[in-house]
Amino acid sequence: MTVELKEGERIDDLQRNGYQIIQRTDGFCFGMDAVLLSGFAAVRKGERALDLGTGTGIIPILLEAKTDGEHFSALEIQHEVADMARRSVALNGLEERIRIVEGDIKEASRIFGAASFDVVTSNPPYMNDAHGLKNPDLPKAISRHEVLCALEDVAREAAKVLRDGGRFYMVHRPHRLVEIINTLSAHRLEVKRMKLVHPFVDREANMVLLEAVKGGGAFLKMEAPVIVFKEPGVYADEIRDVYGY
Repeated sequence: MTVELKEGERIDDLQRNGYQIIQRTDGFCFGMDAVLLSGFAAVRKGERALDLGTGTGIIPILLEAKTDGEHFSALEIQHEVADMARRSVALNGLEERIRIVEGDIKEASRIFGAASFDVVTSNPPYMNDAHGLKNPDLPKAISRHEVLCALEDVAREAAKVLRDGGRFYMVHRPHRLVEIINTLSAHRLEVKRMKLVHPFVDREANMVLLEAVKGGGAFLKMEAPVIVFKEPGVYADEIRDVYGY
């Protein structure tokens, strides 16, 4: 299908089902964290999923390709980015399977209704005001820093839109892990699975993948870590599988 490309946009191949995505050449593009989250999250047959802060729509598009979920919704506050995501959905002919909604994460439960999803995913801004400098480019700053929403907002709204027993999947940074677990637990989201991501086998983790269950018991499974590179420039087999190479 042909869709309009605006000035400064390009089409990238996702290496899955022939799917493609529209991104800006000078804007925030999806990274490995989003791809890893799409491989870590499970959306089962008949389930409905919501991605909070979807950006260009990479996570719902990849989840549609990789899982048996029935339908995927996605929420994005930035008008131009949400428009780009909608055009990517149309580019892949997925309008019946993926719905992009423009709106604020802090309003997610009002927009979609309580207990309306089986699965929620999020690749939220990693940096709070105490960590790192805000990017002077506002769209990039919104993606990377807690400018428009905080971890508390994501956890609260995820808990509200999930049914009891529903699952929340998130990728974040290990340095905020204690805060993350405490915040999720305060909203009855109990972390059940955790996987650390290391750039090399001898380097410390720089990402963490989490699965939390609404109303779940206090039992945590620490899964084998992901090692991204075998050697400089050479992806490990698990990464190649996630990317579909």
